[in-house]
Amino acid sequence: MAQWFDLAIQAFTFLAVFAVASMAQRAIGAQLAVRRRLGREEVEASHFSEGSVLRDEKVRNPFLLWVQSATAGGQAKETQKLRKDLSLAGFDQPSAPIWYVIARFSLAIGAPILLIGGLALAGRPLTGLAAFIFPLVICGLGLIAPKAVLDNRVNARREQLEHEFPDALDLMVVCVEAGLGLEAAFVRVAAEVKESHPRIAEEFGRLSDELSAGRGRAEALRALAERLNVDSIRSFVALLIQTDLLGVSIGQSLRTYSAEMRESRFMKAEEKAMRIPVLMTLPIVACFMPVIIVALLLPPAIDVVRTLIPALSAN
Repeated sequence: MAQWFDLAIQAFTFLAVFAVASMAQRAIGAQLAVRRRLGREEVEASHFSEGSVLRDEKVRNPFLLWVQSATAGGQAKETQKLRKDLSLAGFDQPSAPIWYVIARFSLAIGAPILLIGGLALAGRPLTGLAAFIFPLVICGLGLIAPKAVLDNRVNARREQLEHEFPDALDLMVVCVEAGLGLEAAFVRVAAEVKESHPRIAEEFGRLSDELSAGRGRAEALRALAERLNVDSIRSFVALLIQTDLLGVSIGQSLRTYSAEMRESRFMKAEEKAMRIPVLMTLPIVACFMPVIIVALLLPPAIDVVRTLIPALSAN
């Protein structure tokens, strides 16, 4: 009897602990869901209030202003080109060119100093001609490296946008044909592809913010095309502006353009597939041909060594 009573107490204790843990887990999960939802709303609100349309386009930091004035030097064209390249790479903040200049000169000056100081602390200081050549080479690499990294990022971002845009366009066609307006379609597409295609979602969100702030549709679309510098998006912008001017159905125009882009992607895929035999020629010649030649010529070479050379030496 006492044994059954102990088992009942243990079972009751286990069920009570399990019930309390389940209730605590549900309560904590509900609180986390509420906090997550509130945090997302705050992020969206801050994004809208601090968007690209309403943010301050001036540099306020005194140190950055001093660097900007010291490195300007009347080179307005170079500064404008640098700002455009940084914008294409995704750095469209007003202080981005200043930080680029700081990083470039810091690498050009700091890297040789670190090299000389490190070798001196290690007991192997540079002497003779090496003390002049090595720091000069490191300084040149420090000046070139930021530009190479920037160009690489620009090309990578352009390729990623070209890859992400067709999917966003198909979703926009669905939204427009479902009855949404163009501005609402941009907002919906930006929200739907935020996880899978973050770059195109960010640009569409910025475009919707500009339209909500009162900027003209044609002007905002041209700014989008100028900011991204992608051929497919430029054609898309031209199509929307032309459709808006002529009063043609936006849904039909987008569907036609989507079909053309899908066909263009198929043709590019076929072009890459046709390049495969040409690209495979080099590894075939470099790797397989020597093996085939050795496999074909090795037996006759062995026979020559075994029979012809002894016969000639005997004579």
